Amino acid sequence: MAEILELEIVTPERQLVRDQVSGVQLPGKDGEMGILPGHAPLLSQLGAGALRYTAAGRQHWMAVDGGFVEILEDHVRVLADSAEKAEDIDLGKAQADLQRAQEQVAHATDAAAAMAAVNRAQARVDAAGQKG
Repeated sequence: MAEILELEIVTPERQLVRDQVSGVQLPGKDGEMGILPGHAPLLSQLGAGALRYTAAGRQHWMAVDGGFVEILEDHVRVLADSAEKAEDIDLGKAQADLQRAQEQVAHATDAAAAMAAVNRAQARVDAAGQKG
């Protein structure tokens, strides 16, 4: 059994990560998933949230929203609709976006879309809050 995983994170625009990692924590559509080397094969939908992985003993954070994850014994491929590295997120702006999204929920005609906006904004705040 492998002791490391190869992690790929891509969006329709570009590849964000290709690295050897010891573990990945990511938001599935129905809850958080932890992936370690030797994980059973799985194909699942991604939700909105903070993705965390450990490479060379250091934790890295990203905000992801939607898409799919393919997990093999020694490989994790994340095909995200959108993804941002924590260091690329302005925490102040992300917090303001979250506040605005939360305020719009009460007046929204499409509650599902409004909550999706809140979840996306919260994912960015969660990831950005971990950088540094």
